[in-house]
Amino acid sequence: MNKNPIRVLLIDDDEDDYILTRDWFGEFQADGCELSWVDNYADAKQAIAANQHDIYLVDYRLGIHNGLELLREAVVNGCVAPIILLTGQGDREIDIEAMKAGAADYLEKSQLTAPLLERSLRYAIERKQTEQKIREQAALLDVATDAIFVRDLDDQILFWNKAAETLYEWRKDQVIGKKTSSLWQEKTLARLQEALRLLMKNGSWQGELHQTTTSNKKIIVESRWTLVRDFAHQPQAILVVNTDITQKQQLEAQFLRAQRLESIGTLASGIAHDLNNVLAPILMTAQLLESQLQDERSRRLIPILTANAKRGANLVKQVLSFTRGIEGERTLLQFKHLILEIQQIVKETFPKTIEITTRLPQNLWVISGDATQLHQVLMNLCVNARDAMPNGGMLKITAENLLVDENYANMHIDAKVGPYIVISVIDTGLGISTEILDRIFEPFFTTKELGKGTGLGLSTVLGIVKNHAGFISVYSEEGQGSQFKIYLPAQQVTETLEELEPVFPGGNGELILIVDDEPAIRDITKTSLESYNYKAITASDGIEAIALYAEHRDEISLVLTDMVMPSMDGLTTIRTLQKINPDVKIIAISGLASSDKVNAAYDIGIKAFLSKPYTANQLLEAISLIKNHN
Repeated sequence: MNKNPIRVLLIDDDEDDYILTRDWFGEFQADGCELSWVDNYADAKQAIAANQHDIYLVDYRLGIHNGLELLREAVVNGCVAPIILLTGQGDREIDIEAMKAGAADYLEKSQLTAPLLERSLRYAIERKQTEQKIREQAALLDVATDAIFVRDLDDQILFWNKAAETLYEWRKDQVIGKKTSSLWQEKTLARLQEALRLLMKNGSWQGELHQTTTSNKKIIVESRWTLVRDFAHQPQAILVVNTDITQKQQLEAQFLRAQRLESIGTLASGIAHDLNNVLAPILMTAQLLESQLQDERSRRLIPILTANAKRGANLVKQVLSFTRGIEGERTLLQFKHLILEIQQIVKETFPKTIEITTRLPQNLWVISGDATQLHQVLMNLCVNARDAMPNGGMLKITAENLLVDENYANMHIDAKVGPYIVISVIDTGLGISTEILDRIFEPFFTTKELGKGTGLGLSTVLGIVKNHAGFISVYSEEGQGSQFKIYLPAQQVTETLEELEPVFPGGNGELILIVDDEPAIRDITKTSLESYNYKAITASDGIEAIALYAEHRDEISLVLTDMVMPSMDGLTTIRTLQKINPDVKIIAISGLASSDKVNAAYDIGIKAFLSKPYTANQLLEAISLIKNHN
């Protein structure tokens, strides 16, 4: 006998119907059903609220009330047990209303028999158990880390789990009933069509897809499709499981790039010795011939031979310097002497159409480094700047002390807390396109004409800077020039570190609006401000910033805005904020101080500017400047 019998409550105001139902229960083929009875609406409400029964049989007629009313009220009050509606005669409209209200079944008393009643009770319980299992499975899908959704054959989304909300940044209520093609565009439409063909043929498909989130972020997913069929084995829907592999792909690309560089290093190491053995006798022979040849024409050819042999030797040395990190002699040195030497060379050898300027502080910290290698770094950067200005322009070299704090280090992956000197090489040349910006440090990559560049200049610069435990940042705009910043750790000698940055006062609870499309920059700046007794709110673009400023205008004392953002750039944002409040205080931020957008910002009244990345003290200094400005 079943240890857990099905508890059934009959709700019927006719005792004869109760007796008949009780007799039918006695005829059931399977044991395990217990019948209870109430004969009025009020008691029925209390019994259902007590939640002590597994299923309810409700007569349609209950005095001045009816079973449909009771059904609706029970569902509204949270009843999850199946409810079967009974009626004296068939009425299609009541049947439809019962199903709409949530009835598990609708039975006509005149046609009812013991087997039919038993079957209806069993089916109702089984359906409820199945629904519960589906809910549990759906809950499991919601805790899965993969984005899981179901779409019908017309591409409309039927199910959307929590991980899908996280990955695509679309809430469930925003996507149900919509087509995936309206949410994101696959990079290759033909690939989707081929995937659907294989899915219909094989019942499943797996492959990589390139998609876009609601914030226009490009992602790569490993997608697995399964064809879901109905009871007639006809295709009904598609179950999609997507794993975000964007970061994995990026890491693989970095790994392949590192392998490529390692291969170049192995090749260079293998041939360097032989190449030098080839070049050495050429140089020696050239020098010997120079002293013996009397023919003037032949003597003029010797310097060409010598220069090219030396060039070949230097080429090998540059490759080795990058791939193996050749160590040179390290000494304590003052970088401003190297800059002054480079300035003199540039003035003597570069076209007169290029004007060079330098800005060097008197108290520049010393570093431990190889003077020859660092001289090469500056020379390579200046030569690249010259080549980017075929019609002339401005070349500027600056140096400054920078005390990197935790705030700054968090904003730059290669930075560590401590003193640095920063050398900037800025030109007003052609600039670098975004398509090739991430490749400029690759060995042998060059945009110069054949014979005019080896593609080793910047790779050598990177290798030397990394050997000195430093790092490089690059900012460039096509047609607006380029800025290379070299960060080198300063020697921690007491007398050179006494002149620290001035400490600026914190706030008094003033509210600052931070506008930047980089989440990490927003979060770190907000945290820094709050640690110095300011309050901060953030916006990811100009449109959001304007909405927040309009809402909190009387509370916001200052706006900190990036100049380059999607949707609405910094310049437009500043102008719009000034229309809302002509007295609004704004600090402009950019990766390049000489950017035309920053100059335009100054033209419309911006009084303070910050260059990314910035320290907390530099931020406080800019805020102090704005606060004290009348």
